[in-house]
Amino acid sequence: MVGIFLLYWPLARVRALALAVILLANYFFYAKWDLRYLALIPAASTCDFFLGWGLQASKIPLIRRVLVTASIVMNIGMLAVLRYVPLSTVALPLTLSFYVFQALTYTIDIYRGDAKGTKSYLTHLAAVSFFPTTLAGPITRVSSLIDQFEKRKPLDPAVGGRALFLIGMGLMKKLLIADYLSSNLVNRVFDFPTLYTGAETLVAVYAYALQIYYDFSGYTDIAMGSALLLGIKLPANFNRPYAAENIADFWRRWHISLSNWLRDYLYFSLPGKRSKIFSYVNLIITMVVGGMWHGANWNFVIWGALHGFGLAFVRLWHTQSGKPKAAASSPFWRYASIVLTFHYVTFAWIFFRAPSFDAALAVLGRIASLSISFANISGPLLLVLVIGALAHYVPKKWYDWSLNLYVEAPFYAQAAVLALLALGLQNVVQSGAAPFIYTRF
Repeated sequence: MVGIFLLYWPLARVRALALAVILLANYFFYAKWDLRYLALIPAASTCDFFLGWGLQASKIPLIRRVLVTASIVMNIGMLAVLRYVPLSTVALPLTLSFYVFQALTYTIDIYRGDAKGTKSYLTHLAAVSFFPTTLAGPITRVSSLIDQFEKRKPLDPAVGGRALFLIGMGLMKKLLIADYLSSNLVNRVFDFPTLYTGAETLVAVYAYALQIYYDFSGYTDIAMGSALLLGIKLPANFNRPYAAENIADFWRRWHISLSNWLRDYLYFSLPGKRSKIFSYVNLIITMVVGGMWHGANWNFVIWGALHGFGLAFVRLWHTQSGKPKAAASSPFWRYASIVLTFHYVTFAWIFFRAPSFDAALAVLGRIASLSISFANISGPLLLVLVIGALAHYVPKKWYDWSLNLYVEAPFYAQAAVLALLALGLQNVVQSGAAPFIYTRF
């Protein structure tokens, strides 16, 4: 990232050269995973560029429907082959879920008239495969990236400070909390649940809820910081999801870019909008598809269905009660709702994390055994759990205060903080970082 930054800004005044640097960086990151991406991604991006050009040029409804359908079939087909056809000749380490959903925003937005396309082939290639977003999000509308590429701004020191703060925060989330919980408890219990008591298994499930949040939000912070260093602002992806008062509120806080995509490009496209029954059915369908987007595994379908039924229940409850924000009327009920929602989400995480349905049942069976012993819960592990839980509920104003304190500090103070962080992480993390969870989706 440092090399990209140092190469990009001296060339930033020449738009074509700046875009070329970003495009090379995009393809470099893909090539690190597998060289075959250097053929697949440019080919898919090129097809979408010309399909988008056709959508802009044509006013005939039938032709426009054919063009947008071709884009959808190509992208979803590519994802389906890489995800659901486990052939050695096509299997790739990344299944491009984020790339496909991001790429589809371009042609669908043009078809709907929500955005204008670009006439610049280079701009489109750089935007649709922008490396901070296409590995693990946040899923960003291509039109938003194109607008920012075409309206270059100089790197403001405050923006640079914010970027470094986000990257540092993301590294701490990932290495100090997520990876520690994963290697010291979560992986062991989910791999061999019968070796642990019910109490230890339950702690591991709670630990996974924290692990996946800190792992994924940590990546998002790093992605947002990396993009800011190039003058690009990405959408927020998390907002204290375990403070949600119901499942609908959870999806306004968790993986916000995915929930927005599913709402805008799938749910609103399903038939039966005026039917009360279909409004509930479509919620379930949308979330089941969201589950399948994560992988070819029945556990993901179950996870998606659980969230779909949860969303449908919340809508039914609000429709019947006539009070969409009823939880806010009573502090007791508000906190009770948060606890209930957290445990429902955590229950669903069991299916998301377990390698198979039988493994998920084994985890649930150990919890149901009610056996109690905490012999495998060490003091440091418990400390990390407590820190992770408390940090998640830190008021936003505290976070904003620390961010502003860092941004307003002199450059040498910022550098000193980063140096101390790097030394601290190097001493604490001895075995290297585990892959980010969502890069496998």
